Amino acid sequence: MRAALAPGVRLLRALPRDSRYRGLTLVLTFLCYTSYHLSRKPISIVKSQLHPNCSALGPNPHNDSNSSTWCSWAPFDGDNYKELFGALDNAFLVAYAIGMFISGIFGERLPLRYYLSGGMVLSGLFTALFGLGYFWDIHVLWYFIVVQVCNGLVQTTGWPSVVACIGNWFGKGKRGLIMGIWNSHTSVGNILGSLIAGVWVSSAWGLSFIVPSIIITTMGIICFFFLVEYPEDVGCSPPLHHMASDEADAGGVTSSEKDPEAVTSNEGPLSVSSQSSVDCSNSPEEPTEEPEAISFLGALRIPGVVEFSLCLLFAKLVSYTFLYWLPLYIVNVAHFGAKEAGDLSTLFDVGGILGGIFAGLISDYTGGRATTCCVMLVVAAPMLFLYNHIGQNGIGTSIAMLIVCGALVNGPYALITTAVSADLGTHESLKGNAKALSTVTAIIDGTGSIGAALGPLLAGLISPTGWNNVFYMLIAADVLACLLLARVVVKEVRGWCGCIARKRGSSVQLTESVLDGK
Repeated sequence: MRAALAPGVRLLRALPRDSRYRGLTLVLTFLCYTSYHLSRKPISIVKSQLHPNCSALGPNPHNDSNSSTWCSWAPFDGDNYKELFGALDNAFLVAYAIGMFISGIFGERLPLRYYLSGGMVLSGLFTALFGLGYFWDIHVLWYFIVVQVCNGLVQTTGWPSVVACIGNWFGKGKRGLIMGIWNSHTSVGNILGSLIAGVWVSSAWGLSFIVPSIIITTMGIICFFFLVEYPEDVGCSPPLHHMASDEADAGGVTSSEKDPEAVTSNEGPLSVSSQSSVDCSNSPEEPTEEPEAISFLGALRIPGVVEFSLCLLFAKLVSYTFLYWLPLYIVNVAHFGAKEAGDLSTLFDVGGILGGIFAGLISDYTGGRATTCCVMLVVAAPMLFLYNHIGQNGIGTSIAMLIVCGALVNGPYALITTAVSADLGTHESLKGNAKALSTVTAIIDGTGSIGAALGPLLAGLISPTGWNNVFYMLIAADVLACLLLARVVVKEVRGWCGCIARKRGSSVQLTESVLDGK
């Protein structure tokens, strides 16, 4: 007797062809960028093991004079260890910021599948080299600095590539919600990276890097075999990037009011517009002449790119300071062990998942990407102040404050780097040229990465004067991020007011016509 077809297979057969490929692209890019962040996280966990509290481990078995640092890993055993940790972070992040501006240009001109998978394999190589420093007993600072610089450069292949792929497959309809959920890969990667690194941090910290390197290399190979860059490559229809019901906003995320057919689109998370609901052909479409890739200056001229880029600079400064310094802050202030601090720090990323989804959902509903970011940034500033002053009063308070702060800090960051970047990369002024996605994404995230480099560096320089000053710096950055979006927010609000006025006018005209009819 033959068994019935498996439920999962029946579900796949029931889904339209377009939805299956969209689902594959969504899941594959999610896993790819999860592995990127998974490989970045170990250094923040290992820091506390490179310079632990040796006096708590007992007397120095080697009878050296400096008994408080006998178990530290040279060259991080001196009093300037925080500055050296800041240099490590900065080496990665400065290289990442510089490389990001170049990466987007390459991403527009090279096959995304090759570019992304090659970058993942190289990221695995340099992540492993950092961990091998433990097994090779390397105590030279320049070795770790060079590895960090190389890793920062190759990791820039990830973000422009995955955002470009998602932008190619998904239209604007529910982009904020879809990308808010999809962008949880950042937090999922941070959480997994913390947990994996925490397993070996106290025994053999080199494995905290080597295991993530194996994971990202494996995902790079899978990406090479399965990633589909464009719907047209497999005979599927491209999505609609502009809808007639959208209102123009200051961020440049405008609608195509000239397209009457766009009104009929009803784009679900994995579905396509009504134009795309027709069955796809079994063979790919004939290749058409590709438009030229946009220039760097041309991308800067797209309305909203500069404002959102500068806002992200300060938003990412705050986020990456938490990414690299939160475990050490918990160790120093709450006096947890390295593993416990790493586990507790993952709650900040849990909040980031919730914040990204919430920001995407609200911005889809209201149509105000900038306003959503601004409100969350305004609320984040006092929450950071409260976390620093009462966040360590108890484990329950610490958990709640970490989740809330994570949501408010990472929500705007997630929205700008995903939905806003994709919206601007398919802006109407490009006249359907999708070859701007990688460049726009790289400009926005590259500018943000400057802040990501500054944050940990400033934290390393300021933390010796007290953690309070570090939090004051983070609060100031949050306020500046909000102010940089002020012009965009004002225009969004004016657009809403104009929409309300037009609706009122339409209702008045309808009422008058009914009365006249009577």
